Order: sequence, then C-alpha cells, then structure tokens
Amino acid sequence: MKRTWPQSFLWLTLLIIVAIALIPILIDSASLREDLFLTLMLVILASSINIIMGYTGYVSFGHIVFFGLGGYFAFFLMLNYQVHFVLAALASGVGASVFAFLLGIPVLRLRGAYFALATIGINEAVRSFVTNFEPFGGAVGMFFNYAVYDAYGGARNALWFAYYAIVAVALVTVAASFLIKKSKFGLGLMAIREDQDTAQVLGIDPTRYKVLAYTCSAFFPALAGAIFFFKNGIIEPGPAFALLRSIEGLVMVMLGGYGTVTGPIVGAVVYERLRAFLITNPNFSSLHLFIAGLLLLVIVLFVTAGVVGWLRQRVPLLRRYLE
Repeated sequence: MKRTWPQSFLWLTLLIIVAIALIPILIDSASLREDLFLTLMLVILASSINIIMGYTGYVSFGHIVFFGLGGYFAFFLMLNYQVHFVLAALASGVGASVFAFLLGIPVLRLRGAYFALATIGINEAVRSFVTNFEPFGGAVGMFFNYAVYDAYGGARNALWFAYYAIVAVALVTVAASFLIKKSKFGLGLMAIREDQDTAQVLGIDPTRYKVLAYTCSAFFPALAGAIFFFKNGIIEPGPAFALLRSIEGLVMVMLGGYGTVTGPIVGAVVYERLRAFLITNPNFSSLHLFIAGLLLLVIVLFVTAGVVGWLRQRVPLLRRYLE
C-alpha cells in the first residue's frame, strides 16, 4: 500500500529530530547536549499547549502547572519509595492527566478570557498548595542525594539517560500532535475552534472533546517536568510552577504557527536561539522578557499565522509539505 504524504511528513519530521539529537551523542558534547535538552523540552511544552490552544482555540496561560506536578509526583516517588525513574515519570504523566481531566470538566465550560484567567488562578493555587505541603518539602522543596543516581550508572550517565528520555518524549509528543490533528477527534476539536455552537449543532459534544484534549495535553509536559527535575536533582515550587515558562510556551506556539504540527517545533527552536542570544549578550540580558512580549505583540498584530502559516500562505508549494 502506497504511503500518503501526511504519513511521510510525520516520519520525515521524526527522522530530522532523531538526526539532530544524535549529534551530541556522536561527538560526546556535554554543552550541545544541554542546549538540545532545553530545546527539546520547549518543543514538548509548545506542542502540548498547541493541542489545547491550536486545535480548540482555548488559550491556557497556566499549562505549566502540569510540568510542575509531573516533576513533583515523580520526584516524590523516586525519593521516598525508590521507584525507578521511568515508572515514576509515567506515573506522573498519568497523575497529571487525571488532574487535568477532573479539572477540565468544570473549567472548560468557561470561554475566552474567563478560561485563560482561570488557568492562571489554578497554577497559582497549586503552587501555593505545594509551597505549604510538607510531604513535598514545603517552600524548600526536595533534593536528591547523589546515591540516587547509582542505579543509573552514576550522575554523569544519569545526565545522558535524561537526555535520551527527553528525546523519546519529544518524538512521542510530536507524533501524538500529528495523529490527533489528522484524526476524526482532531477535526472535531478544530470545528470547536472555528465555531463551538455550530459544532454542537453538527453533533459534536464540545465539553467531552475539550476535556479529552486537555487531558492529552497534560500528559507530555508532566513527563518533561519529571525528566527535567530528575536531571537537576532538586525541585522547588518557584521553578516548578513558573508562570513565565507558560507564557513563553504561548509565544513559541504563536511564533511558529498555532494549529500546526511543525509550528511549535519551529517556534521553540527560534525562540530558544533568540533567548540564548539575548541572555548571553550584556546589552540585552535584562531586556529578553521585554523583547519576548514585544515579539508576541508583533506576531498577534502582523503575522497571526506564525512562521509556518506565513510560509504556507506565501509559498503554495509548501502547503503540501508543512503540516
């Protein structure tokens, strides 16, 4: 059976990610590994936000709550019950998804700015709860003894293990984003994005579809959070639930092109390169947040379709090759 282009697009995209991810392994470069680790983590965050924002049109400012919860769930299991990292990460993903499912039933009945504000409130409420929750270390957080990494071949090998894990999760996240978009479920989500009332008339249950999308979108950032804090060896409420990272995720989605599979990937890569340049440049280091906000404003006003959308509009040939 002849493979269709959408299937080829998925395999080509995954192959490119794998090829780039192999570079630090082949040349044994720790610095490049750390750069790509952060970039792939941002790809996961942007792609997961895109599932709820790009496909349904619901802007989630507090999506980082799942990143933080995933980190805390996994850290707690590894620290207190010596659960292997892989099992702890998967359990954290399931836990965050269950939380999103229960939360989504009432919250996703809200629309527009009300939903956006509610997500900010949820993130801040969870951060405040964790800060005062002693089993999670309270305001101090939790940290590993280096002996924890002995099960993974020592601290140095654990860093590479975390890198392999983030590559695997990035591949699964991109594949899931693609499969959701191309499925009947994805068509229903996009119908809700265009006109929720009309979609309901056509037989689509908006609440059920949105809750399922929200649940799926929570799984991947939770895995990313589990990997990130496992690698760092310490977790605290501030970094775990940093609202700024959620806003950066929205910038990446808008920059690359919301509602597309390629857009969040492109947006994450471009934004991370731009941020790295600004932070390391003494003339702009204190202005990178201002420039990020300005960039979002420019996108919203002048390039609403993002980089990928703009290319699809200007170069008709690319509509076949960019999903």
